[in-house]
Amino acid sequence: MSYWEALLFGFVQGLTEFLPISSSAHIVITQHLLGLSFPGLAFEIFLHLASITAVVFYFRKDLVTLISGFLRFVVKREPADRVHFLFGLYIVVATLITGVLGVLFEGLMGDSLKSPVVIALALATTGIFLILIERGKTLGGRGPEAMRWSDSIIVGLAQTVAVLPGISRSGSTLVAALWCGLERETAVRYSFLLAIPVILGSVVLALGDVDAAFIQELGAGPLLLAFLSSLVFSVVGIIWLIAFLKRSKLIYFALYCFAMAAFVFFYFDPSLHFDTQTPTTEQPIVIPE
Repeated sequence: MSYWEALLFGFVQGLTEFLPISSSAHIVITQHLLGLSFPGLAFEIFLHLASITAVVFYFRKDLVTLISGFLRFVVKREPADRVHFLFGLYIVVATLITGVLGVLFEGLMGDSLKSPVVIALALATTGIFLILIERGKTLGGRGPEAMRWSDSIIVGLAQTVAVLPGISRSGSTLVAALWCGLERETAVRYSFLLAIPVILGSVVLALGDVDAAFIQELGAGPLLLAFLSSLVFSVVGIIWLIAFLKRSKLIYFALYCFAMAAFVFFYFDPSLHFDTQTPTTEQPIVIPE
């Protein structure tokens, strides 16, 4: 992998990871446009790790407040910390739902679901739901203190749908949270923080693919550049999305999803399988986006 390709992959991953447009679909499409193929899921995991580092950096104060408040409530039962305790549990519940159902559905994810037709339909579906939540439902105003267990269950189920190629993890969780009646700020914060345990779990499961041979094949320099590029542009993407949602509408992301769906459907051979893994007897690790 060349340095400019590493920079490009980091750019694509960083900007699309937290936007409701499916980062994994963009990474796969970029690979095929450049004629590249990476063994296993190690490279994609590597890029996701950079994006999660960006989330931790950007939301570091929120994380400190959330974790300290959670622990204080466990130890002292201070009423003021109850909202942090429950918010932490809502993250745990949604993560457990995604993890358990992700493992159960993993065996059903065959090569037929990696075709351009399926990815195009998934992108179009994401666009449809973005329009529905923007046009078809009055957005709620519930903050963290008004969240319910049903919110975490619904968002966890929606996050599980993101195992399908072309379905955005951030898009599915954001739409589900807004559909439940959460205010935009709370929905965005919940969606971002949910990404940390989900993707970190995927990273742990894929650590076996990161070895000396992987580093030698792609090159230590390009890998480092790809990581830094993904990290920087993930921070840019987070800042931009939060600012965008304060003044604009999700329908613009929907239109982009429709455009990308049309591009994938008409540009790529329908018989092609977007399978970036080398042949293996093991089940692939499914990464929610």
